[in-house]
Amino acid sequence: MDSLLPENERTRHRRLRDQGSRVRADLDAILAAGFVCHVGVVVDGTPLVVPTVYGCDAGTLYFHGSVASRSLVAGVADEVCVTVTHVDGLVLARSLFEHGVNYRSAMVFGVPRAVTDPEEKLEGLRILSEHSAPGQWDYARRPSKKELAATVLLALSLDEASVKIRVGPPDDGDGPDVALGLWAGVLPLETRWGALQADPVLPAGIEPPEHLVRLSGDGR
Repeated sequence: MDSLLPENERTRHRRLRDQGSRVRADLDAILAAGFVCHVGVVVDGTPLVVPTVYGCDAGTLYFHGSVASRSLVAGVADEVCVTVTHVDGLVLARSLFEHGVNYRSAMVFGVPRAVTDPEEKLEGLRILSEHSAPGQWDYARRPSKKELAATVLLALSLDEASVKIRVGPPDDGDGPDVALGLWAGVLPLETRWGALQADPVLPAGIEPPEHLVRLSGDGR
């Protein structure tokens, strides 16, 4: 049986409840499918939404930035809302009112903690790196002490999250607008990696590693 996400006032689905999901596996799948999140936080009374990369383990979302980032530093002591969204297609109905989007979206709430333990920080950065480019952590140079000191790594529990998913055709297939004789359906949107583009100053003879070839359009 699938485990369920806890429900509270922030995570309860009030609108479009049929698109809501409390299945933990749906949250994990949405997070696994992306690597860019948006962190919403209030700094000095001003709401900010900051895009950054993330990575996940079984129960924690890690995201990072520069120590110079006021939004991330301020967010350590404040509530944040981290969102990840994937657009899967435009839903083109017979009326403009019924148009929509097929999507998968997750919102994670909580107070992040700054990762200060050196071993956890390195492990968190490894998780973050492997989340977006599996194999790159063991291929590229590891962060230096100076680079680690310049990096803020935040950890946010996945215990409080809200998930919504919309799939399928328009909802007006059994309504009066069918008589208009207009085409209706879905325009799918797919995201995929393209062919690798070498650094222009890369010396001749240095070939891309196999893990990047597999990940890229070159591997098809």
